[in-house]
Amino acid sequence: MTTTLLTDHPAWTAQPDGSVVRVVDDGTGAWCARWTGSRLEWEALTSNKATPRSRRTPAADLPDRASADLRTALAALGTVERLPNPSLWDAITTALLRRIIRAEQARLLYRRWCATYGRRHDIADGPLFATPTPETVLALEGDAPYREVGALFHKKALPAAAAAYLDHASEWSVLDPDDLVKALQEVSGIGPWTAAAAAADFTGDYAVYPHDDLAVRTWAANAAPEVQWPDNAREFAALWHRWAPDRPGLHALTTLTLAWGIHARPSEHHGPDRT
Repeated sequence: MTTTLLTDHPAWTAQPDGSVVRVVDDGTGAWCARWTGSRLEWEALTSNKATPRSRRTPAADLPDRASADLRTALAALGTVERLPNPSLWDAITTALLRRIIRAEQARLLYRRWCATYGRRHDIADGPLFATPTPETVLALEGDAPYREVGALFHKKALPAAAAAYLDHASEWSVLDPDDLVKALQEVSGIGPWTAAAAAADFTGDYAVYPHDDLAVRTWAANAAPEVQWPDNAREFAALWHRWAPDRPGLHALTTLTLAWGIHARPSEHHGPDRT
């Protein structure tokens, strides 16, 4: 049976041998996750705990109400595997850095941010870097540290998020996905898209992902060009929810659509603009 990895997180890095790797650091320990084409392999870097668990979403979970053309295209992926982010702080950081700019630009920005201020982990393929800790972010002074990596736009939102995370991490980490989206939006600089993207990344539940996101709309239209797709984001989201009125179906439809977009561009691992 075919299994496809959803590599939407910007830490996934393609290697010459065709595998993709990323460092997974939850703040108490770190691992290297490697996808070889059919399964995840783990290397403990600084942790002796059990490895994080991935979530598998089979094409059989796609809702029957969805377009038959779209379901046929997505079914070719088989089961989509995704690694929920074990670090809520990294999920928040990633979502903030993905705002406004194109996905590939956001990927490069995230990697520069981590390489400049994050923790380094050496593996056989070379160094991998974890996201800077909240304490590190709060210690950055002035514009220069942000300007150096091209993150000046985020110099207010990232410290605000870091301070809020240090105050609320324990309560946020046990919230259900919908309540987490609401809680994150109480932080200055975190809007609905950022909160939903961070919550989906952390919990692995793509029923809370922003379904009017340009990536979802673009990949759905590319996967099923025969469908008469709505002209605007609001109408698209309404259609998406009509097709998938329950949570499992909505998660599956969104997860497989995003995976289809990345799978269709295996050498690039990126999507269109995030808005």
